[in-house]
Amino acid sequence: MAVNTGNLRPVQKKKKAVPRQRKRFFVSRSADAERDYFDYNLLAVVILLTCFGLIMLYSSSAYEAIVENNDDMVYFRKQAIISALALVCALIGSQIDYHRLADFSGILYGVSLGLLFLTSIIGIEVNGARRWLGTSSFSFQPAEIAKLAAILLFPTIIAKAGYTFRGIKAVVVIGVLGLFLAGFTYVFTENLSTAIIIMGITVALIFIAHPKTIPFVIAALVGVAVIAVLVAWIISGNVSGGFRISRIQVWLHPEDYASGSGYQILQALYAIGSGGFFGKGLGNSTQKLGSLPEAQNDMIFSIICEELGLFGAALVMLLFVFLLYRLAVIAQNAPDLLGSLIVCGIFVHIALQVILNIAVVTNLIPTTGITLPFISYGGTSILFLMAEMGLALGVSRQIKFKGE
Repeated sequence: MAVNTGNLRPVQKKKKAVPRQRKRFFVSRSADAERDYFDYNLLAVVILLTCFGLIMLYSSSAYEAIVENNDDMVYFRKQAIISALALVCALIGSQIDYHRLADFSGILYGVSLGLLFLTSIIGIEVNGARRWLGTSSFSFQPAEIAKLAAILLFPTIIAKAGYTFRGIKAVVVIGVLGLFLAGFTYVFTENLSTAIIIMGITVALIFIAHPKTIPFVIAALVGVAVIAVLVAWIISGNVSGGFRISRIQVWLHPEDYASGSGYQILQALYAIGSGGFFGKGLGNSTQKLGSLPEAQNDMIFSIICEELGLFGAALVMLLFVFLLYRLAVIAQNAPDLLGSLIVCGIFVHIALQVILNIAVVTNLIPTTGITLPFISYGGTSILFLMAEMGLALGVSRQIKFKGE
């Protein structure tokens, strides 16, 4: 039977609907175009740490401020003004090419040595320590300038040395310069913690830039062994007397010095232990009411533990971890070796200072005067920390990446 196909048409496939493209109001760059980068995450965590620090500073210092000055805002007001000005200066400084700043690193190094020497002659003594220059109304710590000098000078020398840094000459030069800076800091200001940080920055930068690892591992093992032998010797009772030796003895047995040099660390431990997991609540610390001396300075972490508990302390440490992570990202993606090493120096400084402060407060190491970055009271500290953040943001500005 014949089939009439005259009226049949071939079946046509339906075309897929093409979505209408949105009209772009800005001309997009091509996929290969380079865009400037700015680490807003770093800026955000710095602002967050600073604001949290101001809250905890007011909480820990209000009682003492009322007793001494009849004004609970004395410490808070001063720190808030300096923090705001320092943040603005950091943002302005981030616009400056860090290569230009590196050109003045040698001058900054010389100035820091001179100021450290002057501190031993005309320095201001506070709580038995002569570490400040200036007047009673305005003073600063030259040791903070020394840290910044190390962060700028040593990467500059390594970057200029280039492949020749593999030899022993450049390593010795940086090691000697770092030893001089740390030595001046310790001898003329008796600031052991800052001297340790400066040497830590020096060794870390040499380790990062040098292609060989084994010599550093051997040196680290030898150093740990020497420290262990010295501590064992002191524990055995064969050594007595001396300011540093007494601090180690207090560290080992703080309860034996409860009415003297062990009083502060014991009160800090009481504050940490009484905080529990969630703390007593913001502003409800009892140790800050005259029991814990200088609660707003080196021991502010213990007040955080008492008022916010282990939970709050963990959040603070996570903020510092995120800060260090952002610095590591900038260092890894920096446009050149100089920028990468500068940010590495900042990374080492912040990491060492946080670790040492928390270790002191929890009595893991002997007591030494060192502040918790962005949180402890101290105008010079926050000023130079913001300067370092400005440097890191300046390096991040010169990172280029591809994409729309």
